[in-house]
Amino acid sequence: MIAVVYSGSYFAHWRLADKGRTVASFKTNGINPYFNDEKYILQLLNKNINLIHHAEEIKRIYFFGAGASSDERRQIVHNALSAFFKFGKVVVEHDITAAAIACCKNSPGIISICGSGSNAAWYDGKKVLDNNYGLGYILADEGSGNWLGRQLLKGYMNETLPPNIKKKFVSKYDVDRKTLLEKVYRQKQPALFLSSFTEFYQDNHNDHYLQNVIKKGFSKLISTYLLPLSKQHPGASIHFAGTVAANFQEYLYEAASEANLQIANIIKEPINNLLTYYSNKN
Repeated sequence: MIAVVYSGSYFAHWRLADKGRTVASFKTNGINPYFNDEKYILQLLNKNINLIHHAEEIKRIYFFGAGASSDERRQIVHNALSAFFKFGKVVVEHDITAAAIACCKNSPGIISICGSGSNAAWYDGKKVLDNNYGLGYILADEGSGNWLGRQLLKGYMNETLPPNIKKKFVSKYDVDRKTLLEKVYRQKQPALFLSSFTEFYQDNHNDHYLQNVIKKGFSKLISTYLLPLSKQHPGASIHFAGTVAANFQEYLYEAASEANLQIANIIKEPINNLLTYYSNKN
């Protein structure tokens, strides 16, 4: 039996499969070694009945997650998973690798993630090549969920939101400036708080002001990540993965077209493609 995990900061998507047959499909809280230590991850695993029931049967665990971008952080996840799955071999990789495999399989291409955060890289068909992107929610993440959240909160606190949007924002969240600043600067995992406001964009997706914010974010993502990569790899196919990319894909296609780029495909959740890929390898 194998376990395949694709984790953002919000949720981790799990698939357990045996001989190509899906045994269990579920979500847990996200596992991100930037924010979570081994103890937290083990506690999370020990709360899930599916994992407890199948822990000894699972022989391979393929984990892909946000934050697993260095040997040190990958080791945190690896140690926790190895302690829980005592008879399983654990593989831990960054979420950009999962997106590359899910979108491209064994073919080369440019891959971009746009969900809670954003990132992009060149995939040569076997591995993702290192680059200087992926600077996180403070320095980067253009066009992502937390970037959209930052624009909304800044507009509200700077009093630059259109009156109709401000009214809807106050009605939905009932928060003041002090509370917002507290949540952003003093509470744990502010990136999750910021990206939670993506729901507001979805609820008001027909509003012209919010549409322009989304378009601006995608344009920044494309100019910062994809244009440099496409210049390095002319003619390469371009792929996207992530909830923000999928939920607002009409604006993403528009932004790409304006930059003279063509998107090959957009996958909302890579987990099913990953399961198929690794089921066929076992």
